[in-house]
Amino acid sequence: MTTLPTSHIPAGAYDDHLARVLPRAHEQRLWAPADGALPSLFISHGAPFTLDDPQWLDDLFTWAQSLPKPKAIVIISAHWEDAPAAISGAAAGTPLYYDFSGFHPRYKTLPYATPDATDLARRLTATLGPATTVHEHPDRGLDHGAFIPLMAMYPAADVPVVQLSMPSLDPTALLEFGARLRSLRDEGILIIGSGFMTHSFAVFRHPDLAAYTQAFDEWTVDALERGDVDALTDYRRKAPGASVAHPTADHYVPLLAAIGAANDPSSATSTIDRMIMGNSTRSVQMN
Repeated sequence: MTTLPTSHIPAGAYDDHLARVLPRAHEQRLWAPADGALPSLFISHGAPFTLDDPQWLDDLFTWAQSLPKPKAIVIISAHWEDAPAAISGAAAGTPLYYDFSGFHPRYKTLPYATPDATDLARRLTATLGPATTVHEHPDRGLDHGAFIPLMAMYPAADVPVVQLSMPSLDPTALLEFGARLRSLRDEGILIIGSGFMTHSFAVFRHPDLAAYTQAFDEWTVDALERGDVDALTDYRRKAPGASVAHPTADHYVPLLAAIGAANDPSSATSTIDRMIMGNSTRSVQMN
């Protein structure tokens, strides 16, 4: 079972990451219509300890660099459920929402000041259509399910970002919700579902339970390869180890939003595939 690297400086790996990759981040080519639709992504986002893991940071950055820089990003995080739908503050530099505790105080001082996303917020509201009332929370910044992976992927903080709440934890509802975002990909807007391929705290205390999280991870990969969306939405009954891998739905269902936003779920490729502390950090890209 892979464990996280240790560092004497909290987020020290992130400091090193910034020093190493910022020049490349600034030079990344911006998306153009000739590139076609951007993919739909599902990211296993990690807690603040992602910022202490050089490999995780590098994997996320390398993934982002393999794509054109998006014009904007819409991200759905496991950590925000609000019905019918809500968006985070769109003003430039809206303060982050440090929705975690029990970590070194430094993690709550790290900034990620993204540009004005007012145009993106308007476009998103229009895309969801008149049938959906979208509430804006101007003082709610990105939560850690959004800003932590983005700090690694787009460390220059030069891409407008809006976080969109999950209006439900029902897998079918999230699948349909994601489908309503699909057209944004044609405009150079990156759609991200941010959760965790397995999210078991029990495996920390009982490492033998990793057999269940591994089985769930392998089942999900197989279902994606077959494009079996029905199985993926019915994971509670069909996936082995589901009750251990996901005692609650919040970290799994962002995958369904990403699948809904994709044209072809069977196109899924794993960009990150590593077990950390008994959980799968698998992250996938779909066309």
